[in-house]
Amino acid sequence: MGCSLSSIRERITLHKGSRVRYKASKGRRKVEERQGVIIETYPKLFTMFVESQNSTVSFSYVELLTHEVELEILPQHEKIV
Repeated sequence: MGCSLSSIRERITLHKGSRVRYKASKGRRKVEERQGVIIETYPKLFTMFVESQNSTVSFSYVELLTHEVELEILPQHEKIV
């Protein structure tokens, strides 16, 4: 199955409410790795609640497509994209 924005959006929507681990590139050799729960999906982005920060973060589906953000569904360790 090819990776497209619509297929990524569908997979994220299917896992709404699931625990995930994300790894986000934050610039020169800086990588943020945290765990959270997908709480909402929108046409252009999705939001997650991050327990360690006690806050909400959002990512666009384009960030997953371009591999700026990697998303892994826990506990089965299924990667999105």
